[in-house]
This record gives sequence, C-alpha cells and structure tokens, in this order.
Amino acid sequence: MKFYNRENELEILKKADTLKSNRSVMTMLIGRRRVGKTTLALQEYSKNPVLYFFVSKKSEQLLCEEFIEEIIDKLEVKVFGNITKFEQLFEYILELAKSTPFTLVVDEFQEFFRINESIYSSIQKLWDRYRDDTHIHFIACGSIYSLMKKIYENNKEPLFGRADFKIDLKPFKPSVLKEILEDNSVYTNDNFFDFYLLTGGVAKYIELFTLYKSFEIKSMIENIISPNSLFLDEGRSRLIEEFGKEYGTYFSILSLIASSKTSRSEIESILEKNISGHLARLENDYNIIKSIKPMGSKINAKVQKYEIVDNFLAFWFRFIYKYQSLIEAENFDRLKTIVFRDINTFKGKFLEKLFIELFKEQKQYTAIGSYWERGNKNEIDIVAVDDWEKKILICEVKLQEKRLNLGELITKSEKLLQKYSGYDVEYRLLSVKDLKNYCN
Repeated sequence: MKFYNRENELEILKKADTLKSNRSVMTMLIGRRRVGKTTLALQEYSKNPVLYFFVSKKSEQLLCEEFIEEIIDKLEVKVFGNITKFEQLFEYILELAKSTPFTLVVDEFQEFFRINESIYSSIQKLWDRYRDDTHIHFIACGSIYSLMKKIYENNKEPLFGRADFKIDLKPFKPSVLKEILEDNSVYTNDNFFDFYLLTGGVAKYIELFTLYKSFEIKSMIENIISPNSLFLDEGRSRLIEEFGKEYGTYFSILSLIASSKTSRSEIESILEKNISGHLARLENDYNIIKSIKPMGSKINAKVQKYEIVDNFLAFWFRFIYKYQSLIEAENFDRLKTIVFRDINTFKGKFLEKLFIELFKEQKQYTAIGSYWERGNKNEIDIVAVDDWEKKILICEVKLQEKRLNLGELITKSEKLLQKYSGYDVEYRLLSVKDLKNYCN
C-alpha cells in the first residue's frame, strides 16, 4: 500500500534531520499500536544512513548483539570488543556520530523499562555529554502511552525535557480513507462508512483490508472472523501487556462500554465495585477511552459518558471478547450470524462519530459534540457551535433516512437552545447517503 498523508509529521522529521548538522536532536514519536509509527520513522526524509533498533523482550546482551549487527551493516564500520551493555553501545554510537551524521530509530523504546530501567539514566548522561558535538537524529518510538509519558513528561525521570520534537501520531482522517477507497475504485457511501467503522483510520487495519481486497462490511467481517485470523487476538495482544495483572477488570469495563453501558454508574452497578481509578487510567494513562460531556455543560458537570477511542477495539470488545467461547469452540459461523444480526445496532453511534469527524475536518466550528439531559433524555446526536459567528447546528443522524424526524429534533433541542440564546439555529437530518456531501 502506498504511503498516505502524514505530510505534517514528515515536515517535522525533515526539520529535525536538518538541525542535526548543528547538534544531535531527539524526537519523541508516540501513537497507539498499529497506527503507523515505524513506517513513518523509516520514510526517506534523510540522505544519511538510518539505524533501526527494535527493543524486543530479550536480555540486554542479546539486544546489544542485534544492534551491533545493524551498526556494522548500515554504517560499514568494525566493532571491536565484547559489548554487553546498552550504555557501552550508546556511547560507541555517539562517538561515531562525531564524524558521521545518521538517524537512530529505537522502536518500542518503553520496553527498556522491563529490560533494564537504568538505561534511561545512561542515555540521559551520555546525551547531555555528547549532544553538542555529535550529529544524530534520535527517534524514540513508543506505543504504550503511560510509559512514554513517564519517560519524557515526568519531571522525576532522567529524559524529562530532552526531546526537541514530539509527534503524537493519530489515525488517518476520513478524507484519507475516502482517498484510499477511490484509489482502489471501490468508493461508495456504504463502503466509506463501513471502512471507517472497522478501521477507525488505523494504518495496519487499512493495510490488511486493502491486501485482502476487502472493502465492504460482509467481506471485512468474513476476514475478521475466520480460523487463524490476525484480528481475533488483537485486543489481547494490544492491551494485556499495558494493563498487567489487572487486565480482567479493564477488559470487563471496556466490554461494557462497547455494549452501550457508557456511564460510570451503569458499569459499577454491574461490576459491583468502584471503578473511578480504572476509568481515569484508561483515559489519562492509556488513552483508550475518553469521557464525553453534553454540549453546553459546565466544566465540573458530573453528567458524562465514556466511549472507546479506537473503532476496531470497540468492535473487538463488543463481538470478539464477548463471544470468546464461540471462538474457542471454533464456531465461527455462529459468531458471524450474531455479528450480522447485531451490527446495525452497533453501527449507529459510529455514523454519528464519522459525521463529527467530517465536521471537524471542515474547520468551521469552535466546538462539536453531542447533547443529552439527565436520564439520557432529549438526546441529540450532533451539536456544532460557532462561537465567533454565533451559530449553532443541530443534527439528527440515522442509518435509515426514513427514521429521521425534524419535529422531534426541534422539540428535543428546546432546553439546549436556552444555553445558546441569540445564536442562529440550523437543523439537519443526516443518513449514510449524505456522507458524500461532507467529505472533501
């Protein structure tokens, strides 16, 4: 698959690459797993050699042996002596960088925590000593938000303040998904929505579905739910390592959110335990969920819901994790029957989410979200506000156009509009067929 989008991120990497002619430069590159960090870091934005170190779950000595092979191959130098510590290796690299400019990509940088936490102190000590006399662009890639934030943003950690650039890589925007479908000559409104629904713009999922020539809902689900599918263990492989021994509680919370139990009180009543700490960590440390408050509510308002940020993870917890017994029994046909039976109910919120993303791309509004009152009364799918022009757009979104009702929408918005007195009001009714009108 060709390399899409990422122009802004590439400009940052090009700038950092240029600056290393003066002194060494460090870039922190973070993003959820599968979003395309490694592919971005290894793009051709430099004329100098690129060293790529992947920090796998091995001993420090074995990692050093692997890294030495990469140095010999890419820099065409000889390495003498027995290097078994990363501190020794990093100092050797910095010595080379006094005369040879190059890029060093260290992937899964946070894994050093598990191998030897003192490596970060060693890097800090040597970086501070050699930075001004060397010419490295050091790119530290990490996919576990909590650990990468700790490494670079906790003022008690050795690498605090050492990054010169930060890239937080996000999934592709809907306009890029449309471009991919058009490049494959398969764009329809339905395909666009379904492609967004099951990839959420995450590069790895897009790459796999494109490889399989799978662009519509039936084909995508057939590929997800099949023997030896790469998707079936996705949630576990992405999250168990982050959550550690408490993963069972976190998985239960995420499964309930994916099944529309989106308030703290609903989840706690089912799990029969206080989960405020878990919700805070899922949102602030792991970046897996986000809290949503009704448009127009005060900052300290207690009325809020939660949603899973990643579309595919929401699907995985709703259907794969929930029906794990069917997978273990290899009853894939039964599971597919359940998915096709329930998928439209699942889809509804994601059509709203897609339209919200499309409105954001238009950059016409100062705030976009949804609205509801206590007890989930008077729910409004999309509210977009332009505080500069004093305008408010109120939308109802349905999969089926025939279910849209302007009269009900106007009635439900009465209390909301009291918060926006003096604003010009516009109402819109949106369904799948309207997607083509909102995507550039």
